[in-house]
Amino acid sequence: MAYSADFEKALQVGRPPNIRQLFPNSKALIVSGKVIDRAMIAKGKAITMAANGRNYFVVRGALMAAQRANAPIIIEIAKSEGGQKAYCAVNYWNMARIVDALCNELGITVPVAIHADHYGIKNDKDLASAKVEIPTMFEAGITSIAIDASHLPDDQNLLANLAINPFIPKWAGLETEVGEIKGSTGLSTVDEALFLIRGLNAHDIHADWIALNNGTTHGIEASDAGIQVGLTAAIHKALAPYKINGAQHGTSGNSSDRLRQIAAETVTTKANVATALQMISWGLEVNDYGNAQLDSDGNFIKVPGQGMTEELWAEMVKYANDKGWKKGDYKNLNLPFENKMLALPKEVRDRMAKRVEDFAFKMLTEVFNAKDTAPLAIEAILKAGSHDIGPKGSRIENPAEWTEAKIVEKAKNISGDKGAAGNFDD
Repeated sequence: MAYSADFEKALQVGRPPNIRQLFPNSKALIVSGKVIDRAMIAKGKAITMAANGRNYFVVRGALMAAQRANAPIIIEIAKSEGGQKAYCAVNYWNMARIVDALCNELGITVPVAIHADHYGIKNDKDLASAKVEIPTMFEAGITSIAIDASHLPDDQNLLANLAINPFIPKWAGLETEVGEIKGSTGLSTVDEALFLIRGLNAHDIHADWIALNNGTTHGIEASDAGIQVGLTAAIHKALAPYKINGAQHGTSGNSSDRLRQIAAETVTTKANVATALQMISWGLEVNDYGNAQLDSDGNFIKVPGQGMTEELWAEMVKYANDKGWKKGDYKNLNLPFENKMLALPKEVRDRMAKRVEDFAFKMLTEVFNAKDTAPLAIEAILKAGSHDIGPKGSRIENPAEWTEAKIVEKAKNISGDKGAAGNFDD
């Protein structure tokens, strides 16, 4: 196929060193997450999808949707989904290879970032292992990462972010998080968000995104009453001097209108979509906002002739029942059934990816306002003349005021409710 001159130039200068080394002859424009963020800022009131590639068909369908929408996209996997204790076959170490192969096969010309989402740090042991593990992930093609130490007290969250930062390439997209994603309890506050971002700024660390607990949850939602737009907007406004954008987690289960509101009224540029895409690829009935529907007996509804075969779905349901799994546990079917899905006939595999494509295309163009933002991403690369387009913000805080001792002291003045205890991983 013929490629534009701008694409060819972006391919030469825009791919980070790890990607160039892994895929020296590739025509896939795999870029830093920073590039995607800048494209959304350039359009204004635009968000791109960060598609959690829980299976091959989600990745394939999301890439096809991005190409069709002429929008850059982020393909991601969280630590729980694709880390060392993964429940998905797609993981931190093979995701870039899958994306690169698909981009070349499908002729994808929109920029794509490879994001390690929710890299959780919950204690000193996690922090020590992160210093070893994170470099291996970048060696395997990750181009963007979310450090999630939100489970820790505010001072420890900030200190963990500071400790791990030297192990993240400066050119990479960077997301940080305040407030564990756990629904209507433990909501993030302006004070907590400012504390984290001011502390990072003092150490010359300029995250591209901040994720909040703004009222949403991971997984299956019972209703569309999730994201608190007003709270999100207030926190984003307070953070404006630091030039950081929002990452919206837990979009599955929030209505299209709510998500349009997030795009219009906040400075969010990244929205994670995980459970919805998984369910859609499988062929389950979902509503407007990607929430899987249940029948009168409380079971998922498989749409005949869509997604996987009815036979394979019956096998998966039996497997889940034998394990005593609840509806929220069905995500654990990804790993044991990935190869069975890949072994389905081509027409079945194609319709699984196509179903994801159609849903993701609609979200990108009709909900997130991301249509035709790919040229803006390429423009950002060409303007920088490099894979490293630099930070948005600059240091405005005094480092002397943000030593470890002062961080611990300042944190004592933050009031906030951490909410219920429990496992709130993706």
